[in-house]
Amino acid sequence: MSFSLLRAPIRRAASCWIASQSSAQKSAQNIHPDSANTAVKSGVQAAKVKANFVPTKEDYQNVYNKIAELLDEAGDYDDGSYAPVVLRLAWHCSGTYDKDSKTATTLQCVLPRSLSHGANAGLNVARELMAKIKEEFPWISYGDLWTLGGVAAVQEMAGPKIPWRPGRIDGVAAQATPDGRLPDASQGSDHLRKIFGRMGFNDQEIVALSGAHAVGRCHTTRSGFEGPWTFSPTTVTNDYFKLLFNEKWVWKKWNGPKQLEDKSTGTLMMLPTDYVLVQDKSYKKFAKAYADDNDLFFKDFSAVVAKLFELGVPTEQWVTPEPWIMKNVDEK
Repeated sequence: MSFSLLRAPIRRAASCWIASQSSAQKSAQNIHPDSANTAVKSGVQAAKVKANFVPTKEDYQNVYNKIAELLDEAGDYDDGSYAPVVLRLAWHCSGTYDKDSKTATTLQCVLPRSLSHGANAGLNVARELMAKIKEEFPWISYGDLWTLGGVAAVQEMAGPKIPWRPGRIDGVAAQATPDGRLPDASQGSDHLRKIFGRMGFNDQEIVALSGAHAVGRCHTTRSGFEGPWTFSPTTVTNDYFKLLFNEKWVWKKWNGPKQLEDKSTGTLMMLPTDYVLVQDKSYKKFAKAYADDNDLFFKDFSAVVAKLFELGVPTEQWVTPEPWIMKNVDEK
């Protein structure tokens, strides 16, 4: 994987770069070459942060603005916006982290072995969009680009501000995680706790993250499931939680995998992993709180998405000690 910042001209703080790279190389001896490569990149990234040899917030705002422009160029794709699939890309590329082994710290689904994982079906749409941004801004890492895309997607769909900061480096082939680290929508509450617990999330955070299903839809050609969760699949609201409680959900009669549909219109769907939020006692109290209070949902959703996008990244790699708040396009 490329990390174009490493190839930028380096005139300031050259001795710091050299010393850091040498140290990283020594610490990476006697381990797999790909892991050694990432160790060197991490050391160099930390040196750049220390030397303040990084693009400015304005540079990243320009990237955000360009992403936001592309989100609305979807035409007839899905519900007229690329934002939901771009958000899904950012989530899947952050959601394979393991807090115990400290593996999958940045963008493992950018790696060849991960592209064939079933949960990543359809992400080529978002990857091709991000490739256009990468061509225009080659200095940004894929890790920063794709998570910034997720931030733009949430905010441009009328969602809350998501604190974000740059400093991620991209993974290499040896770090690709095995299939199965992302949630299986056909499972129950224990499965969710296992998957999200591996990343370090508690029950409240699991429910808040599930609120991302306020947007987007499933496709039979990808997951096998079909349909949107809400009537406004390109707007972030707490409608997902409201619908879970206010609609009557019945099992869909069809030849596809088990999913539920709303009895009143038959046009909405819920996955088994969605429905457990109103069945599991612990999950239910948080889901009900979010159904009753959109502001509370926005506050907790913002915090947990920001946490998701930073999983496993060493503190010294961050460009700024405190995350930034990126401006929406209508705030430029």
